[in-house]
Amino acid sequence: MTRACRGFTVAELVMVTALLAVLAAVALPTGRFMLQREREWELRLDLRLMRNAIDDHKRLADQGMIQVNLGTEGYPKSLEDLVEGINVVGQLTKRKFLRRIPVDPMTGKAEWGLRSYQDSSDSTSWGGQNVYDVYSVSEGKALDGTKYKDW
Repeated sequence: MTRACRGFTVAELVMVTALLAVLAAVALPTGRFMLQREREWELRLDLRLMRNAIDDHKRLADQGMIQVNLGTEGYPKSLEDLVEGINVVGQLTKRKFLRRIPVDPMTGKAEWGLRSYQDSSDSTSWGGQNVYDVYSVSEGKALDGTKYKDW
């Protein structure tokens, strides 16, 4: 073979470029799908973490380990109370239920919808008496078709 005959032909280059374009077209939507799936997993984890902290607070209140304010039914007055800590009867230290208020992965803010024990289960406004439940304020839809705020 002579030196002039070596290399790729234009047809080979076009075929390789077309193949790479097809692979990229398949990979991009899959990557976006995986990113949304990861954010949904993080949202579920954050909701579970906060709801478990609320349940722990209620459990200690029912056991008489923390002082219960009138009208709260043993639930925390705010999410900040779970971070700052509550005085436990007979102990000098405060019991903290959360290290920090998690950031909602769908909105990018540490803002959550709250429901008090006195609110209805589908209420979108918080009564302010206590924190019975939390939900995402995102208007988006999940991969399974449900709304994030309904989780």
